[in-house]
Amino acid sequence: MFEKQPSSQPDPFDPQPHAKEEGVFSVSDDKEWFIRQAFESDPQKGVELLFRKYYNVLCSHAVRFVYSKELAQDLVGELFSTFLHKEIHRQIRSSFRAYLFSAVRFESLKYLQREFNRETELSSQVEEGLPSILPTPEESIEYDELYRKIEQVIQSLSPAVQRVFILNRFEGRKYHEIAQELLLSPKTVEAHMTKALRALRQVLKDY
Repeated sequence: MFEKQPSSQPDPFDPQPHAKEEGVFSVSDDKEWFIRQAFESDPQKGVELLFRKYYNVLCSHAVRFVYSKELAQDLVGELFSTFLHKEIHRQIRSSFRAYLFSAVRFESLKYLQREFNRETELSSQVEEGLPSILPTPEESIEYDELYRKIEQVIQSLSPAVQRVFILNRFEGRKYHEIAQELLLSPKTVEAHMTKALRALRQVLKDY
């Protein structure tokens, strides 16, 4: 339903990943007024406008948690599909932007929970598909802690491993493309990726 949008590459080491995402809806300064009006007449049109406005920045945000450009795109695309079919816009009392960033972090944690078999409750609203409210202060701390841990792991990798990892996971490059660009053998690229993913999995399991 929603096609992937071209985007500039995210900076995986931005020290303030949430600096521009927060904010609560204000009637006197509502930058989303046009989108809200669209939802009043045609919810699908409203979601399409949200998608065009926020898809790229949400993908850049999601990739910081799930360390895969393609997975981040799939996650964000599914988020918008669920947003439409469950008529989430009727539940939102904050800005759409604040809600969508919260939902991306929520879905990212759900993915990591499944991947690493974590037996823990992320929210009482897991069964609803998306959170219906903004995160609690405790959940926000957990999101930020998770981001910092992922960032620390990536920065702790050797320069060669880090370069291969970023090209593959953040830029979506194939192993043979990375090998050609960096003048490495495909087996070396694969070995670097194995090392990077092993380090991430260990830290996330501990977390």
